[in-house]
Amino acid sequence: MENIEAGRPVTSRRPEKHVTPQVALEDRAAHPRLDKLTQRSSLSTTLLEGPILPTMMRLAIPTIVVLLAQTLVGVVETYYVGFLGTEALVGVALVFPFSMLMTMMSNGGIGGGVASAIARAKGAGRSDDLNALVMHALVLAVVFGLLFTAAALLGGPALYRTFGGSPEAHRAALQYSNYVFAASVPVWIVNLCSAALRGSGNVRLPAITTLTGSVLLIFLSPALIFGFGPIPRLGIAGAGMSIGLYYTIAGLVLVRHLLRGRSELHLRRSKIERRLFRDILRVGALASISTVQLNSMVIVVTAAVGHFGTTALAGYGMAARLDYALIPVLFGLGTSVLTMVGINSGAGNLARARRIAWTGVLTGGIFMETIGAFVAIFPRLWIGLFSKDPSVAETGAAYLHIVGPFYGAVGATFILGFAAQGAGRPKWPTLAGTLRLLIAGCVGWTLVAHFGANMYLLFAVTAFASVAAAVVCAAAAASGAIWKIER
Repeated sequence: MENIEAGRPVTSRRPEKHVTPQVALEDRAAHPRLDKLTQRSSLSTTLLEGPILPTMMRLAIPTIVVLLAQTLVGVVETYYVGFLGTEALVGVALVFPFSMLMTMMSNGGIGGGVASAIARAKGAGRSDDLNALVMHALVLAVVFGLLFTAAALLGGPALYRTFGGSPEAHRAALQYSNYVFAASVPVWIVNLCSAALRGSGNVRLPAITTLTGSVLLIFLSPALIFGFGPIPRLGIAGAGMSIGLYYTIAGLVLVRHLLRGRSELHLRRSKIERRLFRDILRVGALASISTVQLNSMVIVVTAAVGHFGTTALAGYGMAARLDYALIPVLFGLGTSVLTMVGINSGAGNLARARRIAWTGVLTGGIFMETIGAFVAIFPRLWIGLFSKDPSVAETGAAYLHIVGPFYGAVGATFILGFAAQGAGRPKWPTLAGTLRLLIAGCVGWTLVAHFGANMYLLFAVTAFASVAAAVVCAAAAASGAIWKIER
């Protein structure tokens, strides 16, 4: 069988050494443990040959459900902290952007690099590398976790003061931050182990572990914040401690599973190799830059909107919250695309990898465009959930009127970014993110701050930036720039 790529035939190759070969029925009768091997082989066959959209949704839905549950838990915890007073809420708000940065880098940044390396190794049948990559991911989790802990403990006090607020809010931020970032290593272990499992096609275990922990947090967090029975009242420190305990327990569960080798991945001592770190980081480092770019763009646009007053800022904040609310769906779909593209790229099935990518883009684009068109027509249905102030609603509605019709471009860029990670070539999505930051951030800020542009023009520039990024990504995918086989 041949696939035609870049104008020349490329032989489609099957893995020379399947990690989990098919087992005859009589062999399984003699060896019951081989049933699991057959199931793993069946999954590999589905990822390589099964129907694209059903397989994609099978991988995506558990992750989407878990992320939505985590979002709900964050809202519930904020509700609990609200009983401690305004200063406690401000303290959590000061820490949130940096805890979110850690989460996005470990999940979608370096985590994307781990999932990509695992998927490509599985597709190529490199079983030794498959297990060694798990060990390398764990090493990276410890290193990055310690870096975040050190940065928070050493730089947190000065950093939180730069954002303003009262001394009481700063003290609350430090109490919360110290416990949250003390658990940075467990956070990274959970997210990178989950990424490794997703990269192999196992979305069930990370989903069950995370969902169970999220439910427990709903009860654990108030017990530590307000006290319960023998548990003393810890205040905002209890909120941070509950997060640390959750990630520590979840990390132990995932590591124990990988050590026991009950899945296709087996965590065991292996030789540390630079090439495996490079395989993870050449994707993960650029993906991490993309997460920083996205957050930086939001910060700069927010600052530009601030020129139009507090109510404008509130309206934009309420409208832009929808963008973040949709990320769990896009992330779940994107990680399934990453896994499928990575495995098929590793196996040399580039024609199928491309079909997977475009199927994901079409699915994500239609979903986002449907939501965007709806809120563009009925913006007050969303804004009204947060504020009844007419001035706030006016700004929020303006943003959704102008940007909403281009949500499809945002979805396409997001999914193509994950597809490029799966193929091991994230350069073009990163360049697209840079272009989006320059247009929406730099150009938008300059027009408002130095040329007196109104906020409607700022929102139009933001929409144009999303379209420009989508065009760059689509052109790279259509031209074959992210599908070349590495020699």
